[in-house]
Amino acid sequence: MVTVAEVRALARTLPRTTEHLIRDRVKFRIGSIVYVAFSRDETTMGFGYPKEERAALVVAEPDLFFLPSASDLRFHWVCCRLARLDHGYMTELVTDAWRMVVPRFLARQRLGQ
Repeated sequence: MVTVAEVRALARTLPRTTEHLIRDRVKFRIGSIVYVAFSRDETTMGFGYPKEERAALVVAEPDLFFLPSASDLRFHWVCCRLARLDHGYMTELVTDAWRMVVPRFLARQRLGQ
C-alpha cells in the first residue's frame, strides 16, 4: 500500500513540482498543470497518463486502475487504488506523469533519458 506521504517524498525530488491543497484534495503540479491528485479520503490517486493507452491499462489490471469521472475523460488522466499499489509501481507512474508535463530537456536532465 502506498501513502500520500510516500508520493509527497518522491514528488519533492522532481524539479518544478509544487504541492497544493485544493478543495481538501492534495495535488502536485508543474505550473498550472496537475500531474498527480488524491481523492479527499486519500484512498485513490489520479495521475497523468496517455489517453490512447489508458483503456488497455484499466483492462489489464482492473483491480488496481480505473477510468476517471466522465468530466475528466477529456484529460490525459487515469486513477488507481492506493491499497493495491506498491512503491515501485507508484514511483514509475508518478515519474512518468511528471515527465508528461515538464519540458523534455528537464526530463532528460533528471532521468537521463
